[in-house]
Amino acid sequence: MSQHPYRDLPDYHFWKKAISEQQPRDVDPVISVPYRIQKTDRIVTAGSCFAQHVARYLRNAGLNFLVTETAHPITPPDLAGQFGYGLFSARYGNIYTARQLLQLFQRAYGQFTPTEDYWQEADGRYTDPFRPRIQEDRFQTLEEYRADRQHHFACVRRAFEELDIFVFTLGLTECWVARDDGAAYPICPGTGGGEFDPAKYEFVNLDVPAVTSDLEQFIALLHSVNPRARTILTVSPVPLVATAEDRHVLVATTYSKSVLRVAAETVAQNCSDVTYFPSYEIVTGSFSRGAYFAEDGRTILESGVAHVMRIFMRHFADVAEADIAPAPRPAEAQSDPHTERMKELVAVACDEEVLASWS
Repeated sequence: MSQHPYRDLPDYHFWKKAISEQQPRDVDPVISVPYRIQKTDRIVTAGSCFAQHVARYLRNAGLNFLVTETAHPITPPDLAGQFGYGLFSARYGNIYTARQLLQLFQRAYGQFTPTEDYWQEADGRYTDPFRPRIQEDRFQTLEEYRADRQHHFACVRRAFEELDIFVFTLGLTECWVARDDGAAYPICPGTGGGEFDPAKYEFVNLDVPAVTSDLEQFIALLHSVNPRARTILTVSPVPLVATAEDRHVLVATTYSKSVLRVAAETVAQNCSDVTYFPSYEIVTGSFSRGAYFAEDGRTILESGVAHVMRIFMRHFADVAEADIAPAPRPAEAQSDPHTERMKELVAVACDEEVLASWS
């Protein structure tokens, strides 16, 4: 028999062995990781809505999830979550794009001050353009807003300087920016705060070079304040809720996720302290036959999140599988298929969801 490059490859190189002959929950696309997360390693998370699931599992597994911006001790957990506390390591809300992440660092360290750093609403209250949904009743006065932002930036700096592992979930390439200075917002002005003015704001759809550059700039800045920092990049499997491009939202989603996946791979190859983890592939892979999505085709079910985090913990952390699964829910005397399905839905705070109300 002739010799050729495919003859002696391990099973994971072949679809039949790695996918077709596996049960869906057993599919594991991770071959190796460069390090193991120790119990003492401080982990900081940021990113899109899916990143909130990552934070939840890290905390429940007993890993050292670092939270630097906390609510008052007497605040009930549900209420604290409504105000953006504990969803991520600091109260920065959803960071959908690499451009937002880069500018968060620059703003926190005084390297970038946007021309428009607040929105005053019709009722006289103030909205943070870069965290538009962390304060449900907005800020009563400009002094209150600026004091909160000063505290927030201090918490962001502490998170960056104290972390050992940074897990960032890339969500979108589409964003709206200020025309005068390029300040990037998490949502379009006018949809969740402020007023839209085409003379002040423009739509940008970041391409591979832009996302790659933003990520590499951020990593360089992070290492300048924390040389030991290691970064894990992943891509959110959640489709776009809406697109500003003149194209079908399905096509727009494919473009956006493809750009993010290529950029993440490029940065992981170029930067020795950056690793890519395949959350996107685990949830969207055809092997699951769409079983990890709710009926809307967009919401990720708990079973999909559990698969992602089971693989993450298996490779990155010494955590028993029994400690990875969500806490069991109490048995119910009566149920039905719809109720059982809804149990799998886990609410997350997602700024992008405000766009759904305009459909």
